[in-house]
Order: sequence, then structure tokens, then C-alpha cells
Amino acid sequence: MTIGIDIRVLTRGTRTGVEEYTINLLSRLLRLNQNINFKLFFNAFNKTKINYDWAGLHNVKLREFRIPNRFLFISARYFNFPKIDRLLGGADIFFNPHFFSAPISKKAKKVMTFHDLSFKLHPELFSWRKRAWQRFLMNAKKEARSSDKIIAVSESTKQDLVDLYKIDPEKIKVIYSGVGEEFIKMSDFECRMSNIAQKYHLPKRYILYFGTIEPRKNIFGLIKAFELLKEKNKDFKNVSLVIGGGRGWLFKEIFEAAEKSKYAKQIIFTGFVSPEDKVYLYNLAELFVYPSFFEGFGFPPLEAMACGVPTITSNTSSLPEIAGEAAIMIDPYDIEELAWAMEKILSDSSLSKEMSKRSLERAKIFSWDKCAKETLDFLTS
Repeated sequence: MTIGIDIRVLTRGTRTGVEEYTINLLSRLLRLNQNINFKLFFNAFNKTKINYDWAGLHNVKLREFRIPNRFLFISARYFNFPKIDRLLGGADIFFNPHFFSAPISKKAKKVMTFHDLSFKLHPELFSWRKRAWQRFLMNAKKEARSSDKIIAVSESTKQDLVDLYKIDPEKIKVIYSGVGEEFIKMSDFECRMSNIAQKYHLPKRYILYFGTIEPRKNIFGLIKAFELLKEKNKDFKNVSLVIGGGRGWLFKEIFEAAEKSKYAKQIIFTGFVSPEDKVYLYNLAELFVYPSFFEGFGFPPLEAMACGVPTITSNTSSLPEIAGEAAIMIDPYDIEELAWAMEKILSDSSLSKEMSKRSLERAKIFSWDKCAKETLDFLTS
């Protein structure tokens, strides 16, 4: 059996949820059955290095192309050409970890992962460039309908596919993503002995947000809730807000809101955080807050919980199904509720310890090994 896999998402040089999914899944999936041949479709006009050990496995063949991706997307979107399985030299199954337009011949079955339909449900949370990209170059609805099978990363995403695109629920399987083994609870000694606090200028006590800095993540609301928390309770005068992650759409407005805050000196932006440093940022935090308006899965809350950090997240989209009863759920539009939840955890050590314990247990449910096995079984069934 030969399985073709589209890995174009790895040409972007970013490490958002889709890249995390692709890298972690493939690192395990490609090793599960040595009798299956995998052909990886990698296309980048500017030479980009694929530096993953799984790309060199004996049953894996990396096929690199240098077609301008914009041209490829236009050709796929409007002319249904070229057939990617043919570019690969043939495949029985073609798997796309994202809904990039991917024409294939009738000889191959198409399986595609959908992470979310946020661009459809909340277009106002995206830049005009991303909206134009979805409208004129992508065709998620067509890709979903033309797929033989679909993997949804959450029940929330599955329901959106059924409701918005009228996809037969029978061809959709929910396979949860995992959480990296590097995200573990560390001792205070381990954390303090590292140089991470100095490297990122972290205060002794802080509330942490980690993710892309953009409006969809509701960082404006988080800043306002932090201000309200400080105003209401003087016991937290030494607590800071640390915002970690790369810059996204309209990040300047978020920076401006922080600069204008009465507590600007206690709102810290770390900038880019190296993957190996993330576990320390989580462990050093007193509380993790992720008040996003919409998520197809939501890696940061799960990573925080795997580190035993008490977590607050939104009661919308997939987040309740991922966090379960281990986190406090809030309405992301209710600033007072978010401030109340932060105060509750910071002022109640017993609650904080109980939430840490629940978080560690909840995170055990999500495994990349399990995700890879379920994915391969679904691809080959």
C-alpha cells in the first residue's frame, strides 16, 4: 500500500496548531507500519529545508517540487489540476493534514483533516487577506465534499462540518490531537535553576497567556480583565500578566492597549518563545488563561494542563470538550466573569492544587501515539 501525504503546511516556517499537528502526527504515524510506503508531497518555490528525521525513514520518499504555491493553488482551485497523486508517482490513498486544495485522480482515495471552520463562522476575526485567500484560492466546502473520509480534531469541528457543509456524519471521524511528552509538571527547583525567568524577564508571580497575538484570541478582553482584577483586589499588586507567542493580525492594536493600561509595567510580552522553553513558562506560571473566542482544538490549554497549571478557558467551540472539568470555563465576552475566575484561583490555594491535580489527569487522555494509531487505522480501513 502507498499513502501520499501533503506536507505543504511545513513550508510556511511557522509553528501554529496545524504545523504542530502535522509534525507530531507524522513523527509517529510513519513508523507504525514498515510495510506501508509513504510519499510526501513537499512544494516550495524558495528552497526550504525539511529537517525531520522521519523524512529519511526507509519506507518514506520525500518528493520535492518548486512550483510557486500561489500558481498551484490557482490551478487546483479553478482547473482541478495537477493531480497530486500523479506528481507523486501514484498513491492508493492521499492524506492531507489540512484542507489545502489538492486535486487527485480517481485511482486514489482522499482523506483530509479539518481543524476548524472559524473562517466561515467568524470572518470578522480574520484579516481581509485571509478572507480573500479562503474565498478565492481555497475551497474548503468542495474539499470536504470531495473527500472520501474526513478527520475532525473535535466533536465541535465535526458538527460544524455537518451543519455548514452538509457533510454526511458517517464519513467523519473525530480523532483528538495529542499533547507533547515534553509538557510535564516540573519541580520549583528545576524551574528556578533554569535561566528561563531571566531570559524572558519573567516576574516571580504571573498569569500566563500563550498563543498567537491576534483579536481571535481575545487578548483585549484578557487585558481588561487583568486591569479589573488589580482594581478589585490589592492583594494581587505583585501579580503580572505575561503574554507569550508570535505576532498575528492586528497585533499592534493589542500592544497599544497594553501600553495605555494603568498596569502597563506589569503586562509583559515575551515575543517568540523557543519550543524547548515553553514548558518552563507554563511551570513558572501561577495560572494559565486562554479566553479565545473560537478554537477547533486548542493546544495551549492542553499543554498548560499537562504541566499541572490551573487553567481558565472559554466555554465556546471545542474548548469545553478538550478541558473537561479540569478547567474553569468562562464566557469570553464577560470581562467580569474572567476577572472573577482569575481572582478565585489566585486567592484559593486549595482550589489551585485541586485544579492542578485534575489538569494532570485530564491531559493524560490526549496522546500523539493514540492519535497516530487511530489515524493510520482510519486511513487504511
